[in-house]
Formats: sequence, C-alpha cells, structure tokens
Amino acid sequence: MPLHSLHFQYGRVRWILVLFLVLITGASVLAMLAWKDYRRFVDAPLNLTTTQTIDFERGTPFKELVRQLRREEISGGSPFYWKLLSREMKVASRLQAGEYQLAPGLTPRGLIEMMAAGKVVQRHFTIVDGWTFHQLRLALGREVGLQQTLPGKSETTIAAELGIGDQKPEGWFLPETYAWVKGDSDIVILERAHAAMKKALDRLWAARDPAVPLKTPYEALILASIIEKETGIGEERAQIAGVFARRLQIGIRLQTDPTVVYGLGEQYDGNIRRRDLDTDTPYNTYTRDGLPPTPIALPGLPALEAALHPADGNALYFVALGDGSGRHAFSASLAEHNRAVAQYLARRRKQ
Repeated sequence: MPLHSLHFQYGRVRWILVLFLVLITGASVLAMLAWKDYRRFVDAPLNLTTTQTIDFERGTPFKELVRQLRREEISGGSPFYWKLLSREMKVASRLQAGEYQLAPGLTPRGLIEMMAAGKVVQRHFTIVDGWTFHQLRLALGREVGLQQTLPGKSETTIAAELGIGDQKPEGWFLPETYAWVKGDSDIVILERAHAAMKKALDRLWAARDPAVPLKTPYEALILASIIEKETGIGEERAQIAGVFARRLQIGIRLQTDPTVVYGLGEQYDGNIRRRDLDTDTPYNTYTRDGLPPTPIALPGLPALEAALHPADGNALYFVALGDGSGRHAFSASLAEHNRAVAQYLARRRKQ
C-alpha cells in the first residue's frame, strides 16, 4: 500500500477517535448538567406564596397530575423529573389521589412524600348534642365537598342502609366531631356516628345503675334524649334523670315539654299552648304513660351517663327558674312545684 494511503487512513481514524472523545465528553457534561438540574428541582421549593390546596381526582394518570401542577403554576418541572423522583423514592406505585394542602417551602420531594403517605386534607364535621336527625341531615347537606346521597331518601331507607332495622334513625348518632376527606359521602359520616353511638351505649349500659327503671339500652337512649333537651346545665342532668326515674318507678307521667314539641313536628311555632299539651300524639308525655316510642334528639355522652346513673333524691317536679341562667327549681310535692311555677311566671312577666 502506498505510504500516502497509510497516512490518510491513519488521519481519518485519528479524527474519528477525536470526534468520539468529544461526543463522549459532551454527553458526560450534558448528563452532569442534567443531573445537577434534576437535583436542584428535587429540593427547590415549589412556587407557593401562600398555603393552598390542590385536588388530584381519583384515576388521574401521573402525567396529568404533573400537567395540573403546571397549569396551576405550582411547578414547572417536567413529567420525567417527577417520574424519576417517585421511582428514586420507591413510591411510584403508592401515590394516592386526593386533596392536599400545600404550604410555602414545600419541595417536590415533600409533595411526593405526602402523596405516598396519603396525607390528604382532613375536614371535620361536628354533630351537636341535642340536634334532631332532621337537623343532622340539613347540616350534612351544607358540607361542601361531601358527596350527597341522602336527599330524597326516607328515614326508613336510611335506617335500613345503616342496619338500624325497624327503628327510626332518631337518636342513633353520637354527637362528636368526625374527620372526613373530600370525596367521602354523607352516609359514611352517619355510619361512623351510628357505630360510635352503639359502642358508647353498649359500654354505658353494661355499667348502669342496676336500680334504673329501664329495660333495654334503647329505652336508655330515649330517656337520654329527653334529658338532653331539658337542660344544658351539666350538673343538672343527673337531677333531672332522677326526677324521670322516680316518675317511671311510681307510674307518674313524665309530662315533659320537649316530647310534646317533637310530636308537634312542623306545627310547632315556638310556643307551647295548653291545647298542645292536651293534643294527643305518640310523643305527648302529658297524655301518655311511660317513655315516648323513640328518642326525640341525639343525646351526648353526658346525657346518656345521667340516664343510667340518676341522682338520688325525692324531687318529682322541676321548672325553669326563668332568670336567664337556664337552671331549674326542683320540688318534691305538687304544692311546692306550683309555687315554683308561679315564681317562674312572675319573672317572665317582668322581662
């Protein structure tokens, strides 16, 4: 082979090697720069100036989650970076949809950790002591973000769904604060409150005063609901329970206004008149003996405890003092009670 051909081929190989080295070096430099950019992305705070929430709907593909972050101008990171981060953290298959609260300073790594742990926004719904089931339904209907399944359903249908059976749902939900997340349904909260009431009632019934004139836990629920509506004064609950217990033992009608109000339903206009006390309904304890057929409200734990541990004493009557304190005057005789009623009416006339 001629010498000049050898020189030519040697020169071409040399340039190929040089080009190859340049490409390798360039690729290494680019890879290093890309890695540095990725590391900067991972630990750089997201674009958050105030605390805000973001809702990732169930079934949303991963790429769409990233697009959502970009649309809301929370992150400009590429889907590849987000996917690489989730795989690096070994949580790619554990990311959970839902509503998340994002605070300033949160990084992509922090957001992925939240989604892997399912730390969604916890909302809270409080059932107030003394609410009726009707009031509970109205309050659930006002909860934004809660799936509404109850509208249009009868109480019988709701009771069947909750396993309450033939009983009305009235009284069967424990007044407490219940946590829920966006996407939960109203029936889920009722299920939790019903389970909590059953558990509490079973526990308290097992530890009841053996002398209480109640045959079943349901009767305790009924009596507790009346006590709940009669007073908001904690130390009076057991006293009022004692009055009702003695009346039940002796066979005197309970004659309690809240049962009359419940029986009137929508006809009640805020005032109880003599004709209301004389109008017979299944709930009128002025015209009927014993307890009403169902609870008249949702009793809290203190009212349940009072119903099952009534205070000792000889009082058979009570009436509001009428002085704005919410307290009552307790009497052992009808004559004493009539004087207390006269004093109550006199105070009302002066107001």
